[in-house]
Amino acid sequence: MTSPIIEFLLSRSSVPINELQEPGPSDAEIAIIIKAASRVPDHGRLAPWRFILYRGDVRSQIGEKLAALAEQREGPLPEGRRNQELTRFSRAPLVIGVVSSPKDNPKIPQWEMFLSAGMAAMNLAHAANALGYRTNMVTNWYSDVPEGRAILGLAPHERVVGFVHIGSFTGTVTERPRPEVSQLYSDYTGPWEG
Repeated sequence: MTSPIIEFLLSRSSVPINELQEPGPSDAEIAIIIKAASRVPDHGRLAPWRFILYRGDVRSQIGEKLAALAEQREGPLPEGRRNQELTRFSRAPLVIGVVSSPKDNPKIPQWEMFLSAGMAAMNLAHAANALGYRTNMVTNWYSDVPEGRAILGLAPHERVVGFVHIGSFTGTVTERPRPEVSQLYSDYTGPWEG
């Protein structure tokens, strides 16, 4: 016997960002999504993550800034590439930035805090899906450069976990090949001996 929750988890897939349409989540739904995102393992109860909402006109403003940064780094951009940067955040009704915001703690390593933020990102996507929306999470080049992170509202010590694009979708997603489950796990047989 299988549960509806397992069926839900086994059906998870990403929708191409440019196919995410209005409507996006309401303010009340966003609050539920963020509440679910925060229900993750968090050693020390540090909440080493935060969420940034990109919606409305700010999405186009970010696109202008990213296009300018790309031109500063690469020189004049071809029209197609420029348009790609201009629309990075305006293709879906809502983008939620999941940010790793580690705290100083002598007992809890930074990598563990980053993993907690990754779990928050997955819970966020699952919550949006459970409310009937579809999602796609990306990072892209601007996540890896300090100037890009600053444009997107991150402090110098913070890192991007992902930008979760959220919207409505009425189409069908083609199932992609998935790993063979039996190849993903094994019983413990002792210490690694290389």
